[in-house]
Amino acid sequence: MTKDTKKIPVLPLRDIVVFPHMVVPLFVGREKSVKALEAVMKSDKRILLLTQKSAKVENPEIEDIHHLGCVVTILQLLKLPDGTVRVLVEGSERAHVEHFTDNSDYFEAVYAPAKTLNNTTPAAKTLLQGVLAQFEKYVKLN
Repeated sequence: MTKDTKKIPVLPLRDIVVFPHMVVPLFVGREKSVKALEAVMKSDKRILLLTQKSAKVENPEIEDIHHLGCVVTILQLLKLPDGTVRVLVEGSERAHVEHFTDNSDYFEAVYAPAKTLNNTTPAAKTLLQGVLAQFEKYVKLN
């Protein structure tokens, strides 16, 4: 591991992508995922969320998970009577998986912060303004 890389438990997500500064409730039921949440609650309450390549896969393997995701902080965790867990998370930084580690209880990976491109050309600014305008229209409709 280099100075910029860190080891962290991983929580695969089926049908959602979490970005920095988003606050999202999640329902977790897979045994490996619940174990990962229990592990992070004993430490710094940070976990790496990675989206599955296909939401249809019940028990994903490493090759079924994207390697770019978001490190989140757990704000609240509630264990439900049926064995599932409701967790409220807040995204903190984008992350890229360097490699997965050998952990039989839950997914765990070594990650580095994802690089952000700062393209400030006039064309990029114009495109950004167009995207923001379209997003504002979308928000108003929903």
